[in-house]
Amino acid sequence: MSPTLRQRVDTRLRADLGVVPTSFERLPGGHSGLTYRARTDAGSYVVKAVPEGSKPIGRHDMLRQAHIISTLAKTSVPVPRIVAVDRDEPAWFAMEFVAGESLEPVLDDPEVQPHTAAARMRRAAQVLPELHALDPVDIPESGSPLTPADELARWARTLGAVPPALVEGGQRLLTLLERRIPEPMTPTLVHGDYRLGNIISVGNEPVALIDWEIWSAGDPRVELGWFLVFADGDNFPGVGRQVPGLPSAQELVDLYRAGGPALTDLTWFDALGRLKMAAIMGHNLRRHREGRHEDPDQEKLPATIHRLIETGTALLAG
Repeated sequence: MSPTLRQRVDTRLRADLGVVPTSFERLPGGHSGLTYRARTDAGSYVVKAVPEGSKPIGRHDMLRQAHIISTLAKTSVPVPRIVAVDRDEPAWFAMEFVAGESLEPVLDDPEVQPHTAAARMRRAAQVLPELHALDPVDIPESGSPLTPADELARWARTLGAVPPALVEGGQRLLTLLERRIPEPMTPTLVHGDYRLGNIISVGNEPVALIDWEIWSAGDPRVELGWFLVFADGDNFPGVGRQVPGLPSAQELVDLYRAGGPALTDLTWFDALGRLKMAAIMGHNLRRHREGRHEDPDQEKLPATIHRLIETGTALLAG
């Protein structure tokens, strides 16, 4: 944390909360801003800040993130409590530090016990419709809703920026998706990266949905399709693991629906989720091989990229 930012946070926490900061440490991640844990004489807080020299737009728009978290605090969707917002540039906000685990069972370490992983996944499927029940019209900063066509165009651009050899077969999957783009549903509020890795859980219970960098108004099936990608370790050979006893995709969809009307075209959204993950991994592998972000673990990705494209294609080719 820069001395200037540290002083601003220190001064604000003392004045607003009456606490005395004792240390600041960078938390892992931070691809969409700087994230710190601020320890104080009265507990810890999480501080998210715009990186020095970056414009406060898109993923770096901390005020937009603080706005949606504060809005959701009045709903049943579990989110951390915002305790301070500083609008001066570079902007930052502070929220309560929520203790618990935010682990993706098929990907992250340490391993989550299978029965716990299954229970958390079921609860996540039950919480998601609470988020999707919120009308983005009531949230001024939600912007124009993203349709399935908009989502596909966005990820087509990401895929197109990756050398074809790293995402072999990706163009065929993209073509199959383009041939049968579903009509959009009524827009809902969507998180954009809804999965267990972004849900802090205590035991089996979700206590905070975090990482709101890309929230928007959009089609809820896009979010559901993305969530389902992480329900099967078979999707991640070489980088993931099989977790016995995880609920099937159909069970998760049924929990999400809770007896409501059937959701159409879910196979398309499942395939879209696989294309998205393949494009993201291809992008990360390209950056590694170009020396822009060296990470030897990226060399484990080709098998997963192939599997995601292969299974996504199989879903639609029939």
